[in-house]
Amino acid sequence: MSDSAFARMGFAGYTAGSLACVLKDLPVVERPPVSASAAEDFITVEQFSQLSALLYEAALDPQAWKDFLAALRKQLGGNFASLIVRPGNGDDVGLIISAAADRQEFLSGSTNIGLSPLRDLATDRITTLGDLVPENEWRNSRYYLDWCRDLGVFHVLAADVVTKDGCVYGLRVTRPESMPNFGPREREFGTMLLPHIKRALNLHLSMNQDRQVISLYSRAMAQLMVGVIILDQNGQVIESNPAASSILEQQDGLKVSGGMLEATYANDNRKLQRLIKDALLHTRVSRLSMTEGMAISRQSGQLNWGVVVQSMSADEWTEGKQRPSVAVFVRDTSGKADPPVKLAQQLFQLTPAETALAIQLANGLSLEETAELLNIRRNTARAHLRSIFSKTGVRRQTELVRIFLNSVAWLGDK
Repeated sequence: MSDSAFARMGFAGYTAGSLACVLKDLPVVERPPVSASAAEDFITVEQFSQLSALLYEAALDPQAWKDFLAALRKQLGGNFASLIVRPGNGDDVGLIISAAADRQEFLSGSTNIGLSPLRDLATDRITTLGDLVPENEWRNSRYYLDWCRDLGVFHVLAADVVTKDGCVYGLRVTRPESMPNFGPREREFGTMLLPHIKRALNLHLSMNQDRQVISLYSRAMAQLMVGVIILDQNGQVIESNPAASSILEQQDGLKVSGGMLEATYANDNRKLQRLIKDALLHTRVSRLSMTEGMAISRQSGQLNWGVVVQSMSADEWTEGKQRPSVAVFVRDTSGKADPPVKLAQQLFQLTPAETALAIQLANGLSLEETAELLNIRRNTARAHLRSIFSKTGVRRQTELVRIFLNSVAWLGDK
């Protein structure tokens, strides 16, 4: 028999665990010895590389797990390959991502999974159904008769993977009864692949958490009416948050032209471009950030935009490459705030009528203007104001406006 691709590359003498370490510098988990070089004739280096590429693509995009599972199913000759993201229990049917021989789809899961003998497995190791239950007992089990038999699921190769946050994900590959059971070469291949699956799940976990935190920060900035515009190392706009996009769409003193952030008036634009240029130069010579500010006039005659330009220092991996380099913050000082009324009520223990009055006062209206806007009598407005003073502990209207504007009420979702 001709040498396998793994043997030709000098890997023939490695065990499955040490081979995983050679391929990706992953922690080696001790396993009971399997037949020597069982995985070598099962998969080539090129096939393993393609499978790994799909796996790490799945770490970036959850939808890509279907492609990886489809390739894994095909490699192992199975009829299903599934990732149990969340097992079902009670009213929660859970979430199972599955690739089948004739289709790929997200399966919502099944409460039947609670009857599976493949529960509470020893984690981070390959197991087959035959390791856990005799064939005759499996054939007569409710789980097989009520669920697996109609799906053509008879042989199962399984592993439960624990991520760094303690979550457990179940990997399952199945074959029908008409096919042979999973043997030593499939076990060794699974053992070789398992550390990569664990790392991909941990990468997905970290990136998803980062995305959630960044999204939260972005929403908070937008709620505070702070626009954020990100420029790359050439001064090109690469991203802006919703508040900034709204400001730029107005083209009222600030705009994007040819991918560059510009001020409408020449004097303002010269100063803005100088600040951006200084910030870009600063990122190349210092790890500390540079922060400068200016006011930009608006054609509409409304209050000037307040603009702050801040450098974003590069690290050694991103220097010389396209990357976020400058942040431009824009605040609409004349914009009217509209915090969630319910949240403002909860924070200050106000009635709906009192909250509506406080919001309009915070927006700069006088008590008389607010009464007219809310269609209430002035005496009623004064009564509301006295009640607000009593509940918040303030004595002057200006103090009320200050504590209201500085509260966290503006950070809630409307």
